Amino acid sequence: MVIGVPDRAGRGTIAAMLSSHWPPADLRLQTPDLELRWPSPDDLGELADLAAAGVHDPEVQPFMVPWTDDSPEERARGTLQYNWSRWGSWKPSDWVLPFAVIRDEVVVGSQALGGHDFAVLREVHTGSWLGLRYQGQGIGTQMRAAVLQLAFEGLGARWAVSAAFDDNPASLGVSRKLGYRDTHISQLPKRIRVTQPAHFIHMSKAL
Repeated sequence: MVIGVPDRAGRGTIAAMLSSHWPPADLRLQTPDLELRWPSPDDLGELADLAAAGVHDPEVQPFMVPWTDDSPEERARGTLQYNWSRWGSWKPSDWVLPFAVIRDEVVVGSQALGGHDFAVLREVHTGSWLGLRYQGQGIGTQMRAAVLQLAFEGLGARWAVSAAFDDNPASLGVSRKLGYRDTHISQLPKRIRVTQPAHFIHMSKAL
């Protein structure tokens, strides 16, 4: 995986102005098949379209926050608002890098990396989703591996944490494939389990 910034020659005026004041806008992570980058306005539009089209079977709920219960229009708008809110709320003690994931010049999903009191704890957390038609192709593993390399080798993290419901084998499988270890289990209410709590498996990965 390669971490770097692109040549600014020929970049659009808006992008150049943004990157001069906001260095993360120039950040690029390259894997054999993917590019992860700070989303441009066009990238955000494609992410919103992906969210509107659906990211999982509506009969299941793999996320702790059931944002996919919203209408397609609300999902699209919420995707834009989430990314804008991450930009606006950035501070050294609480930050999230919300990357757009690109394959063959097409936006296929979102991969976030964040930290709370990172300078002290040296711990990061991740979150991600893929458009429905791009799942089951190994993309999730590559994009998580990319941000973990940025965290450990680029930022000096010592721990990475993740969590998923016990009926979300795809997310748990990516974590275990990349070396995470189970730490504990929480019980949380879930939309599709109104009569009993769901198990939320917490995992960590050390440097």
